[in-house]
Amino acid sequence: MSKDVILDKYARLYEIPNQLSRIGHDVDCYCLSYQSHANGVWSECDEVKKLKWHSKSYIGLSKAFILSYPFYLLELLSKNKPDIIIAASDIPHIIMGEWLAKKLEIPFVADLYDNFEAYGQAKIPFMKFLFHRALSSAKLVSTTSYSLAEKIRKQYPDVLNVYPMPSVIDKKIFKSGDKTLARKKLSLPLNQPLIGTAGGLTKMKGIADLFGAWEILKKKNDQACLILAGPTEDSTKLPDDDRVIYLGLLPHHDVVTLFQALDVGVLCIPDDEFGQYCFPQKAYEMLACKLKIVSSAIGDMKFLLDQKPKQLYCTGDAQDLADKIIFQLESTQQQDLPILDWQDTLMGFDGYLKQLI
Repeated sequence: MSKDVILDKYARLYEIPNQLSRIGHDVDCYCLSYQSHANGVWSECDEVKKLKWHSKSYIGLSKAFILSYPFYLLELLSKNKPDIIIAASDIPHIIMGEWLAKKLEIPFVADLYDNFEAYGQAKIPFMKFLFHRALSSAKLVSTTSYSLAEKIRKQYPDVLNVYPMPSVIDKKIFKSGDKTLARKKLSLPLNQPLIGTAGGLTKMKGIADLFGAWEILKKKNDQACLILAGPTEDSTKLPDDDRVIYLGLLPHHDVVTLFQALDVGVLCIPDDEFGQYCFPQKAYEMLACKLKIVSSAIGDMKFLLDQKPKQLYCTGDAQDLADKIIFQLESTQQQDLPILDWQDTLMGFDGYLKQLI
């Protein structure tokens, strides 16, 4: 996600342990960074919560340590045995979490913030087999979407509980703001229609739909600008146009400012093994900023916007996306979708955990 879960306190991987600690659990999080993040321990313990982060970086460590990392964790956890293990973030961590829980003879919970079988890791020999075995032994599997929850129920009938838990937001951060001030802060045009998105600007993320729609839209509206932020790739070039503004990789707080500055936010979710089961947290982030959105009609977005067909477009259809963006630019209708926050969402999850403990 191009974010540091500990320092940026970003999204699901941060909020699940954070909220569990705030409602009375003593939480220790063990992170293996695949980048060059610092090793160490960060404590967020105070009078409200007990939460500690332990980090090891994959970069710079010997291969021998990587192979022994599960045994390193087992030794640590054996000294202060937890009541339950929750594993998240990717396939290797799910496999490792299940192994640790089995060794410690405690309940195992898996959290899936994506359909991990669509990741490249699933192609590594034996990885998918071990992943399937880990999920089958879980006492509880939480998922980022209702569509992924249904997939897990069908594939893993032995799992006692499957709990759909879409990634929501911190409504203290994502909220409506003054559009003019937001545009000034990001040095954006003050009096022109602004369409845009933030996130992976890559083929895999479906961004070609937006680039194709822009070629149509810019001819119909000679004032509109396309605003983009996020990581790029060499094989997918940004539109070469003086009305396309690329803001680079924005800090988390500036993403809020961007959504406050735009007139229409676009979510290009691909129709593939990833897109069909994801729930883009970005949708809630945009909606909380009172930003009108247009999304591809894939996965949970079809249900979230089922009463708003003018906000859904057919994946791969640039003309349909352009038409829907133009409609939203001209529409005066305000967003009225209910948005939960992490505190609300984690209460149901905590109920399952208490039963297991």
